[in-house]
Amino acid sequence: MTGGVAPILILLSLGSPAAAQNPAESPKKTDYLTNIEVCNGSDRTSLEARISGCTALIEGHGTTAALTIAYNNRGNAYTEKGDYDRAIQDFDQSIKLNPTYAKPFNNRGVAYLRKGEYDLAIKAFDEAIKLNPNYGGAFANRAGTYLKKNEYDRAARDYDEAIRLEPNLEAVWNGRCWTRAILGALQAALEDCTKALQSEPNNAAVYDSRGLIYLKMGQLGAAIDDYSSALRFEPKLASALYGRGLAKLKKGDKAGSDSDISAAKTIQAKIGDDFARFGVQ
Repeated sequence: MTGGVAPILILLSLGSPAAAQNPAESPKKTDYLTNIEVCNGSDRTSLEARISGCTALIEGHGTTAALTIAYNNRGNAYTEKGDYDRAIQDFDQSIKLNPTYAKPFNNRGVAYLRKGEYDLAIKAFDEAIKLNPNYGGAFANRAGTYLKKNEYDRAARDYDEAIRLEPNLEAVWNGRCWTRAILGALQAALEDCTKALQSEPNNAAVYDSRGLIYLKMGQLGAAIDDYSSALRFEPKLASALYGRGLAKLKKGDKAGSDSDISAAKTIQAKIGDDFARFGVQ
């Protein structure tokens, strides 16, 4: 993701696809089993192949359990492809077949989140969590949605719960680091970023988050170093450019500041408004 303030949609996991069950009677059972594997995304199958495999299972009129999973998995593939409306239709079908299956609710939330329909996303994540109160991924996804709505306290609570339930989820530590940095809990945020860097040493978003912490702490050299690290991995990350520009300005490097801030605004015109909202100007 380029151009945004710290990549905060950090966990858009669609859930681990479950295996379809009970193959329908067919003269080509091997084809059926192959379609199951392809629909489940085995061996890094392409999105088109996954969609085709799931479609074959759906058109084969299998069991309710198998169809529920096939629709869910095809919805995942459509989401990854960026075809969110088709994805949502498939998740709706999966839910209709089994209203107690939490994954398609979570996955529908991801599709709505990526469409920018945040209230519908939160409603979907609420349903997933209601069905499975231990669904760490759904808490993390809802936290990312609250961040998009600038509801930082709610995001922080959801990250707390996601980490309590599944501390090894990808990037939840950076998500909470970023949230705490915005809220001003700087020492706690720094601890979260340190934890995140242990497993993601090449992640631009983590350096960007820690850069904001150091900027708010007034540790300008450390902020510049972290923003520069972020930009090595993601050269067009507007938040890192703008943050580094502010740090340079506070250190008296006006020429370097102007260059970074101008580049940031070219990528994201209103980046300054975001930093003002974070309490940094």
